[in-house]
Amino acid sequence: MSLNLFIIGLLVSSFSVMVILLLRIWFRRHLTAKWTYHLWMFLFLSLALPFLPADLYNFSSLFSSGNTYQNHAQSSHTEKNGTMQSLHLIQDFSESVNRPDLSLLTMSVAGLWLSGVLIVAFTMVRGLIELSRIKKDSSAFANHEVLELFEECKKRLQIKKSIKIVRSKRVQSPMIFGLFHPFIVLPSQHEHWLSMKNYEYIFLHELSHYKNKDLLTNYVILFYQIIYWFNPLIWLAFRKMRSDREIACDASVLQLLDDHSFSDYGHTIINFLALSKRSSKLQLVTQLNGPKVQIKERIEHISAYKHSAKKPIRKSIFIYVLASIILTFQLPFVSAFTMENDRYYFNNDGTVYEDLHQFFQGYEGSFVLYDENAKQYRIYNEEKSTLRVSPDSTYKIYSALFALESNVISPEESTLAWDGTEQPYEAWNEDQDVSSALQKSVSWYFQELDRRTGFEIIQSNLKEINYGNSDISGGMGKFWLESSLKISPVEQVQLLQSFYHNQFGYEQMHIQTVKEALLIEKNEEARLSGKTGTGTVNGKNINGWFIGYVETKDNTYFFAANIQNKVDSSGTKAVEITLSILRDLGIYKGNGGVKYGEKHT
Repeated sequence: MSLNLFIIGLLVSSFSVMVILLLRIWFRRHLTAKWTYHLWMFLFLSLALPFLPADLYNFSSLFSSGNTYQNHAQSSHTEKNGTMQSLHLIQDFSESVNRPDLSLLTMSVAGLWLSGVLIVAFTMVRGLIELSRIKKDSSAFANHEVLELFEECKKRLQIKKSIKIVRSKRVQSPMIFGLFHPFIVLPSQHEHWLSMKNYEYIFLHELSHYKNKDLLTNYVILFYQIIYWFNPLIWLAFRKMRSDREIACDASVLQLLDDHSFSDYGHTIINFLALSKRSSKLQLVTQLNGPKVQIKERIEHISAYKHSAKKPIRKSIFIYVLASIILTFQLPFVSAFTMENDRYYFNNDGTVYEDLHQFFQGYEGSFVLYDENAKQYRIYNEEKSTLRVSPDSTYKIYSALFALESNVISPEESTLAWDGTEQPYEAWNEDQDVSSALQKSVSWYFQELDRRTGFEIIQSNLKEINYGNSDISGGMGKFWLESSLKISPVEQVQLLQSFYHNQFGYEQMHIQTVKEALLIEKNEEARLSGKTGTGTVNGKNINGWFIGYVETKDNTYFFAANIQNKVDSSGTKAVEITLSILRDLGIYKGNGGVKYGEKHT
């Protein structure tokens, strides 16, 4: 169990238990015993939430259309040192951010959780062993008069399933168990005081458990107790649920009896409590008796039961709807926690999905290309192409735009003075304008632009242009560095299209200023523009970007490449992969002979 999953499981289970317990208290006078018991089924649904695929929480994914897949073979003449001999304007600089290493804590939590699972599961296995001993040592029930009564009770409850009745010295209270082949076990040592009426009450009670699917519920309860053993509220909840189940079963029996039999039915339960012990090993069975506190509560309900006491079903439905609404509020919270990175839901009928794994040389990642003339997306790795990750230095394109639009800088006056603080790269230790800062990926320059632009304006602009998750809660100057702000490769390409055609409605001069700064290389056939990004955490490059566009004489192609979680997952490596693909597709061959920057951003 991951640390995130442990935390969300604890929070979801605790919140759900408290909601249901409060609803039981507030509306106990408006719910019948049966409706009170069934309220716990909401808990079962809530406890499953952390383990469900996050896609289930987003209904837009239901409307995605089928995809076209193509395999793309690598051209035999693609050479590592051809087009990939770099471009001198691509200088891939980055700053390492420090994050606490939670791997040891995660392993400790997983080990502790697994140890608890094994211990709790052992009690279940011990119970199964005890049940097998009871079946092995039991004998068939031979009293024909009692067997005839049993068949009559089955008819009253409209049960056709074959259910065996056996007797055993190993049990001290009547019980029913067996999910597929149910058994009702009667204690042989108590036969001397059982009357036909007592047998009738016993049979009606155990058969009601069978009819209400309580045997299946036992297994579900034990499964969740094993998974959520660490939360004491779960143990409390299931103890309350078992008590409500017995009360509901008692109410089902009382509906079949006349008013004069209520007292005898209650005394039958009390007699078994007085003359026997309840085994804590047998959690997979339903027994007539139970803990003393539970028996006391059951007797109180039996003594207060009246046939005429019917409660309006409308109130019960309202309470159930209220429970559904309250518990549904957890969905966005669960979705955010269970997904390490959130996802962009992309639907384009003309998308072609290609196999380009040979270009990635073992790196995890994706490549998205948009052909403007064909109005078609070509995507490698559908899953990764919509996964939002930190933009790192690719965000600087929009930092520059926001500053220009806010008049923090202008196309003519964009120079910021270096304050003399020694920077990690010599190229940063000088005054910078927007062009040099984008080409050298000077972080201090864009951090200062963001500070002057202002938190609220940046937040508003990100939302206005639909930039990924638009989350800048990671803090000024940090939110785009492996922090809160995240964007997917597909969204990067869509934003580049909007930027290129100025669909933002910004000043055209500002768009042009940034375009000129992004130009990397040009020849007679095409122009290549783009920006790299490298996410460096604790000194390791874990996230590499290269985004941009190729302008030919008659078309424009927008692209985004992202690689992750391998040694040197850098922007430089993303550039190499991108240029290999563009060359193979015949989109861009480059000038060659120019060298890549060897540092990372």
